[in-house]
Amino acid sequence: MTNARRLIPCLMLLWPAVCLAGVSVRDDAGRSVTLAQPARRVVAMAPHVTELLFAAGGGARVVGVMNHSDYPQAARRLPVVGSNDQIDVERVLALQPDLLVVWQSGNTARQLEQLRALGIPIFYSEPRKLDDVADSLIRFGRLLDSEAAAQAAARAYRARIAALTATYAQRPAVRVFYQIWERPLFTLNGQHIVSDALRACGGRNIFADLNVVAPSVGAEAVLQANPEAIVGGKAREGGGIDVWREYKSMLAVQRGNLFTLDGDMLARATPRMADAVQTLCEQLELARRRRQAGKQAAGA
Repeated sequence: MTNARRLIPCLMLLWPAVCLAGVSVRDDAGRSVTLAQPARRVVAMAPHVTELLFAAGGGARVVGVMNHSDYPQAARRLPVVGSNDQIDVERVLALQPDLLVVWQSGNTARQLEQLRALGIPIFYSEPRKLDDVADSLIRFGRLLDSEAAAQAAARAYRARIAALTATYAQRPAVRVFYQIWERPLFTLNGQHIVSDALRACGGRNIFADLNVVAPSVGAEAVLQANPEAIVGGKAREGGGIDVWREYKSMLAVQRGNLFTLDGDMLARATPRMADAVQTLCEQLELARRRRQAGKQAAGA
């Protein structure tokens, strides 16, 4: 028997081991996450995590999600294991996960430590820059053995973000107040991925320097900063960004720069951010045109 023929049975015996080779990636907390084989039963502990896993080609391996995991449609049919405030540990364990993907700043530290003590591998997800979305897709593709789909999704996303950044990032700056909620009034600081989206569009977050990622601010602070544009979620009658319409002296109100968009698409660090960033860039470009029109009217 030739050497080549002798190798064939050996390779056939080794093939399952090759297929189930271990995988190791670094998470957003800087920890190395190592699995003996690609994950087969994953619990996603935040809506953005659910979207990323599906976009990376691993949707069939997601067996549990957190509340508000409403995209893609298939995610709505999965078992819910809790909320940011309360994780149902027993329900998590009943799903027999071999990987938990958690939101570092969104899930309760106490319960995460409880899950960690059970020995289930944990990946901490905290994308804070637009490119972190693509990087997350690639790492999830490795963990779930869906690298081809993950790489394709990452390339498509990066291409769109690069095109938008090239078009808008160097345009004249627009000072923006980004509103999460109006009662109480919440915004985001410069560490959140929304601020990176604003930068890509040539926008400047007026509260970027605050220390807390999602700080509560007073209306007086917004009025004093006098933003040129206000961006928030879909308007609700008597709520949302409509609360600012009574402040006629504010620049954003004077120029009609009260803009709404899908907050989930912009604030969730997923490939859908590309659509939201495009809308945001177009809104800020409209603010620039209105600025120029105001200058022309003043000089007439």
